[in-house]
This record gives sequence, structure tokens and C-alpha cells, in this order.
Amino acid sequence: MEAFQHLLTGFGHALSLEYLAYAFVGCTLGTLVGVLPGLGPAAGTAILIPLTFKLDPTGAIIMLAAIYYGAMYGGTITSVLINVPGEAASVITCIDGHAMAKQGRGGTALGIAAIGSFIGGIVATIALVVVAPPLARLGLLFGPPEFFALMVLGLSLVTGLAGRSLLAALLMTIIGLVLAMIGIDPVRGAPRFTFGVPELYDGVGFIPVVMGLFGISEILLMAESPAREVIKTKLTGLLPSREEWRSSLRAIWRGTGIGFALGLIPGIGSIIPTFMAYIAEKRLSKTPERFGQGAIEGVAAPETANNAYANAALIPFFTLGIPSSPTIAVLMGAFIINGLTPGPFLFQERPDLVWTVIASLFIGNVILLILNLPLVGLWARLLHIPYQYLCTGVLLFCVLGAYSLQQSVFDVWLMIVFGVIGYFFRKLDLPLAPLVLGLILGPFIEKSMRTSLEMSGGDFSIFATRPLCVTLLVAAVVVLAAAALRLVPARVREAESV
Repeated sequence: MEAFQHLLTGFGHALSLEYLAYAFVGCTLGTLVGVLPGLGPAAGTAILIPLTFKLDPTGAIIMLAAIYYGAMYGGTITSVLINVPGEAASVITCIDGHAMAKQGRGGTALGIAAIGSFIGGIVATIALVVVAPPLARLGLLFGPPEFFALMVLGLSLVTGLAGRSLLAALLMTIIGLVLAMIGIDPVRGAPRFTFGVPELYDGVGFIPVVMGLFGISEILLMAESPAREVIKTKLTGLLPSREEWRSSLRAIWRGTGIGFALGLIPGIGSIIPTFMAYIAEKRLSKTPERFGQGAIEGVAAPETANNAYANAALIPFFTLGIPSSPTIAVLMGAFIINGLTPGPFLFQERPDLVWTVIASLFIGNVILLILNLPLVGLWARLLHIPYQYLCTGVLLFCVLGAYSLQQSVFDVWLMIVFGVIGYFFRKLDLPLAPLVLGLILGPFIEKSMRTSLEMSGGDFSIFATRPLCVTLLVAAVVVLAAAALRLVPARVREAESV
């Protein structure tokens, strides 16, 4: 009951005109980010962080969270109408969503996606209210050694599940940790890895790096992509027929359960829940041959799982401070910029902020439904924007955002350098999520490790004598070992095919 009392207080703040406006703007921008092919939630959130610099921390987080889950839905529109997923989680929606559009049922596909996303998001947020306080109380039992082990586990989860090459993911993690060490040594007070550049004494700026890795690299990739034809389909019939409702509702509830359950596991990523929801529907269907030919369940299940996952993934983030995806890693950076550290102490030190943001998640899902059902036609028209104009606008916004942080031209050049680096990394199929998490979590890992060693007088056995710390470290090793073993059969198959 205490959690619901806090939630009611949060609604009292979140329903103010100021925070309603932030949620509305965030949902609108998020949907726009999702609609424009290629940007995706991580790049969009990173690019739009500068918009929140002048806001109070609560308003900034409300807007960025709304951008996050708004973009998760926006990618559906491109998947259905031009067979191009706006972000990775919408890949599976292309199969039946685009088939429905070619049959003249594009409006129905987008309508059921909006309804499913709303239900999945609301149910997962209710679960967040119930589950978050007990997890936060558990997190308060953590000391520096446990936090060190928890951060290592968070890195290993994302590393072990980021891409087909474990070695590449580990390499990117190390690069991120090395970048995090640039600046003034927190103990000795001496510059390290700065190479005599005064602008690096405060470390590598998170915003320029992320805007470069996601924003600038995306512009370079978009410049290579050919324009795609938009399907001209009827967008007036947004609601399914009675028969479609029956099959869709079952798919929506199953998608909600799958998305929520997998959202609780850090490092899973948004692609796995959508694929699992789609596969489950196809296997449970009495007519699996319809899938791929325009089955409405093939849109309802993955889109519901997508938003249920997005909201459920905030549970380990809020309660334990573990970012479970690149977008949430960007969101964590925004917390840190505003002087906030996600985790159990946030519930204790800033309950007003936490519960206002959680209440805004309910409001944001309602705003998304209102935005996306009547305005589908408007969003679809945005797909006709020529790529050259889109790329120019995004580039201009990135430059202004990087410069506005500290009015520093150095940050602009830093963003451009990391944009080129990110472009080549993505061309080489190297995952960016481990690098971003290494950059964000590096200072926390170093601080927790050094504090732990100060507690033990420099004795590393402190990490092996505390049961919870040992459990977390063993879990990290198991995750990496499982990832390595998972890749072995693929290598064997490749060798046999040669």
C-alpha cells in the first residue's frame, strides 16, 4: 500500500501542466524519432538530450523517458509502410505489418500496434510500481564490494548478449572503460591519458561521445541508403474487426507477459522479446501458414512485447542502477548529468523524483495512444521527407547540442571524431552498447573497487568473503561462459560448411 500512496503523490506532481507538457513533447519527439528511418531510440535520445539542459532534473527525465518509449512505438510506422524498421525491435513487425499494408490493411496494423503498445506499457508500469520498492530495499543492503560486483555483472550481461562475437563485445567494453579513465585520477589527483590536452582534464564528455557514436554515425549510414517507396494504403480503418479482435487480444496478453518477463533481465535487449512473442504466436496458432501473409497476431504480439519490455527494463535500472540496453544507458548518462545516480539510494534520497517519473509513465502511455491513433496519417507523411534534408537537420542539431553543453568547439570536434569511429565500428558489426556502458559504468566500478580495497587495507579477498559479492561475480562469469558456449555451435557450423 505504501507504494501506491507514493504513486498517488507522484501523480499529483506529474499531472501539473509543466510536467504534462514535458511528457507530451517527449512522446511527440520520440514518435518522430521512431518514424524517421534509421535514427532509433538510442540515437534519438542521445541527440535530444541537449533539449533538457535547462530543465529541472524531474522534467528532464520525464521528457527523455517519453522520448524513449515514444520511439519504441514510432518505428512501427516505417516497418508497416516502407518495410524498414525504425529501430531494431521493429524488425519482426515488417513481416506481417508490411504484408497487411500491401493488402490495404495498413491502418489496422498500425491501430492494433498502438493498442497493444498501450496495454503492454500500462501493465508493465503497474508491475514496476509493485516490484520496484522491494528490490530497492534489497539494494540498500549493498556495500562497495557488492556494488562493484553488480556493475561487473551489468557489463557482462550486455557484453555477453551484444552481437555474435564475444571477443568484439569484450574489446568494445575495454575501450569504453579506458575512455572512462581519461581525466584526473580521483585518488592521486594527477592527469591520466590526457596527452597534455587541457579540455580532457574533466574526462571525455558523455554527450559528445554518444551523439557521435549514434547520431553522426547514423547520418553517415543514412547517406548511403537508397530512398524507400512508401506504400499508399488506407489509414482510416484503424480498428480491427470482431474476429481480429479475438485473436489479437490473446496475442497482446501473451506479448505483455513475454516482454515484461524478459525486460527484468538486464542485457536481453529489445529484439529478443519481439522475436519470442512472434514465434510463440506462430507455434500456438492453428493456422501458422498465415504468418508472413498478413496475420494480425504477427503485429500485435511483437509490438506489445516491445513496449512491455521497454517499461519493464526500467525496473532493474531504477532499483539497481543496471542499464539493460543502449537507450537506457543513454538515459543513465542523462541521470548522471543531472546529478542523479539510479539505484536503491535514489528511492531513499529522491522519492519525489522517482515516483513522479513512474506516474508520468502511465500518463505518457495514454498520450502515446492519443497521438498515434488519430494522427497516423500525419506521421506517415513525414516518411516522404528527402534523406538529404533529414540528414542536414540531424547534423545541425547534433552540432548545436554538442556545442551548447559547455560552449566548447572541442566538444563538437570530439563528437565528429566519435561519429567517424562509430561509423566504422558499425560497418565492422562491432556492438556500441558495451562501449557506452563501459564509459558510463567505468567511474562507478573504479570508485567501488577502490573504496572496497580501502576497507580491506588493500586485500582483494574482500570480494571473495562476502556471499552476495561472490554470487554476483560468479553470475558474471557464468553469463560470459554461456555466451562463449552459445557461439561455439555457430562456429562449428561455419567450419563444416566450408
